[in-house]
Amino acid sequence: MTEQANFWKGEFGDDYIGRNNSSSLMASSLFLFGQILSKCPKMPASFLELGANIGMNFRALSLLSPDCDFYGVEVNQQAFDQLIQAGARGENSSIESFATDERFDFVFTKGVLIHLNPESLDETYKKMAEASSQYVLICEYFSPSPVAIEYRGHGERLFKRDFGGEFLANNEDFRQISDGFASSRSTFPADNLTWSLFERV
Repeated sequence: MTEQANFWKGEFGDDYIGRNNSSSLMASSLFLFGQILSKCPKMPASFLELGANIGMNFRALSLLSPDCDFYGVEVNQQAFDQLIQAGARGENSSIESFATDERFDFVFTKGVLIHLNPESLDETYKKMAEASSQYVLICEYFSPSPVAIEYRGHGERLFKRDFGGEFLANNEDFRQISDGFASSRSTFPADNLTWSLFERV
């Protein structure tokens, strides 16, 4: 368990739940995933989210694809309990410890890779690629060069870099089919996230 995983597993992760459970966040996620899924040549039927928290993305995806099968990985116990109560399948585990033989149409992260220990990223990209039968989405803060930023008074807890570019460089079996920017100034404001959608070739 990395320092970062323990951080989210504990009290800070518990407090995060209350800050990220709102109708405005739900509307933003619904709008964003509507845009992203419209870029998929074939609508995914199964989803794997690494860092699913309480399932806000699951709830949005369930509205866009009502019969979808959703599996979430979440390190915080309280958040994981709410995820399962919402109707998802999942595992209460750090991303680093998670392993599966299942394959999913659509594997993604949204605002999660930024909080991982950078030394865990290559293995995480590999897990995402191996678990995906068709699509991978990476939706994170972007920086052309790796940089660490103080996060709510804590150091070494938020990192920005070109996550999508790194994924593509490490996985020749995928090609990028779309990308976009979710602005805090849009009609359905998001957190200035850059997203990249990849498809297995």
